[in-house]
Amino acid sequence: MEDGLVTDVQVRRLHEKRMSGKTLAGAAAAAGMSERTARRWQSCALPSTVKAPRRWRTREDPFADVWQSEVVPQLVADTEGRLQAQTLFTELCRRHPGRFAPGQLRTLQRRVCDWRAQDGPDREVYFEQVAVAGREAAFDFTDASSLGVTIRGARFEHLLFEWVLSYSRWTYVELAVSETFEALVSGLQGALWTLGAVPAVLRHDNLSAATHELKRSGGRQLTVRFRQVLEHYGLDSSPIQPGKPHENGVVEQAHFRTKTAIEQALLLRGDRDFVDESAYLRFVRALVDRERNTPSAARLAEERAYLRPLPAARVPEYTAFACRVRKWSTIRVGGRIYSVPSRLIGHTVEARQHPSVVEVLYGGRVLCTMPRLRGAADHRIDYRHIIASLVRKPGAFARYRFREELFPSLTFRAAYDALGRTHGERADVEYVRLLHLAATTSERQVEATLRARLDAGAACDYASVQAEVRPPVPTIPVVRIPRPNLAQYDALLAGGLRG
Repeated sequence: MEDGLVTDVQVRRLHEKRMSGKTLAGAAAAAGMSERTARRWQSCALPSTVKAPRRWRTREDPFADVWQSEVVPQLVADTEGRLQAQTLFTELCRRHPGRFAPGQLRTLQRRVCDWRAQDGPDREVYFEQVAVAGREAAFDFTDASSLGVTIRGARFEHLLFEWVLSYSRWTYVELAVSETFEALVSGLQGALWTLGAVPAVLRHDNLSAATHELKRSGGRQLTVRFRQVLEHYGLDSSPIQPGKPHENGVVEQAHFRTKTAIEQALLLRGDRDFVDESAYLRFVRALVDRERNTPSAARLAEERAYLRPLPAARVPEYTAFACRVRKWSTIRVGGRIYSVPSRLIGHTVEARQHPSVVEVLYGGRVLCTMPRLRGAADHRIDYRHIIASLVRKPGAFARYRFREELFPSLTFRAAYDALGRTHGERADVEYVRLLHLAATTSERQVEATLRARLDAGAACDYASVQAEVRPPVPTIPVVRIPRPNLAQYDALLAGGLRG
């Protein structure tokens, strides 16, 4: 075997066999080389370490004529190093049709890489930081909708709020529907009160729930409300620079690890559907405790000595609005419209906007709770709040501004369309009466009855549906209790005394 064909693996095996006591001939046979070659390599280093690197070209450089004149000027102008070799190659092919072949792209990529290493601009250096016990925690939101989780079959679009102690890596997670101030405060306080202590500094990005843009300087500053929350807990703010997510690397890395762990756990589970959001949150927290918090328990115990105690109470996790109920039986909360019971028309109520719900209070008492609007939705009308008036004025249904909100499900919409075909102009009257029936009995039962009648091709008018839905009025029996004869009790007492 020629020396140039000997590999590192063969020489290692030769050395191993010789050290184990094998003869030169036996070791050579085991390594797959001749005894003569083995004698030459038995006391030498590995072939890869003695082989001189090739510094000559094996073929003509296809970019020799254009490298200095066309490629290098582009690379010099690209001071941030963002220009890709693929882009340069496409441009060269456009300028010189038929001159370059697709297989030469890799050659250009190697040349660009070598030029940037030898003559390119300096690159940004990242400085590894040493975490100090008790000093800092970092938080951020991350979109987790890509995990494909469903709640009772419906796709669950959601965020994860994640809070991490920089020293021990103790982690707290919470679900959120959007990056609102209420979700931020809920997650922050959930982390602090679960931990039972407070660090010195809070590291975060410039999310709009916590900061606002300064008109003159263009920079960002903490909002008044978020600053008040930090002051309540004695926390200092340490925001990162806009557009520099690596400065919040502790929590950014945590996002990647958490979502990867959830994805793997869902694959093992074999199902991404959950009964409700609480069940999903329990699943995520159990996973984070097992994968993150249990391994960090020792460092957390060490860090607790440097953490500060909690204040006496939490701050409210909602935003309060004083709202005048308008004649349309609606209020405006945070720029969005919600319906309320019509008996509140003309009164001023308190609306509390929580991370996921809106509560309406009057006189300190919660009168109704509704899901908080998210995304582009700007109104939520509950037909139960207005149906008593609408059933008396059914003509208002046809051009009601929020008419589409008065179809609780596709079944109700299909029933209305069927009424239009069978009842003509009286369809609105019949449908409004059906809604009133649903509000005063059971929406689910009315919907099931409508579905069955639609499937059977039967009429969906109010009278027919009412006959199936409204339960019979119970008959209350008249109970007559005779007046007691007290003389009988006296006789019993007298008899007892004689005994």
